[in-house]
Amino acid sequence: MPTTPSDYHQLPANPSKGNKLVIVSWILTLVVWALVGGMQRIEIALPDGWDLSFLPMVNAGLNTAVAISLVLAILVIKKGRADLHAKFMSLAVYLSLLFLISYVTYHITSGEVKFGGEGAIRKVYFFLLISHIVLAGVSFPFILLSLAYSMSNQFTKHRKIVKWAYPMWLYVAITGPIVYLMLRPYY
Repeated sequence: MPTTPSDYHQLPANPSKGNKLVIVSWILTLVVWALVGGMQRIEIALPDGWDLSFLPMVNAGLNTAVAISLVLAILVIKKGRADLHAKFMSLAVYLSLLFLISYVTYHITSGEVKFGGEGAIRKVYFFLLISHIVLAGVSFPFILLSLAYSMSNQFTKHRKIVKWAYPMWLYVAITGPIVYLMLRPYY
């Protein structure tokens, strides 16, 4: 089993697999964008006794775990441990998937919470929130594309995309819990 970057780079590239995964990446991107964009128009009433008010805290925890996984992934790849890098990146992807499911579930059942702060903190909150949302949407397809190229052993393409996708993903993973903490008093 490959462990170092050079071991992985010796694996034969599979452009055919990569092309199929690129198509899947764009289809998933469109579905997720539509789902998240339409989430404010969808309201599902919970059965009596159901309470999902714990989900924003879970979401913040998942985002924190994603950020930790991303940092660990970059640290181990810099030490030449491509095998551990792949595991930490896979963990970040799975945690992000859980986050997305939890986030959409909460918002289609519980609606929107408005920030109540005033003054300078309000400007900071909205700067973080807007940049978080925009970069989450922009980075999503590139995260999937970098994954597609990695899975098809097209590491040159993978690294080109990761130079842009990784910092955006890390920013989104870090600012998510910060936004939650700033909004927490208003839940």
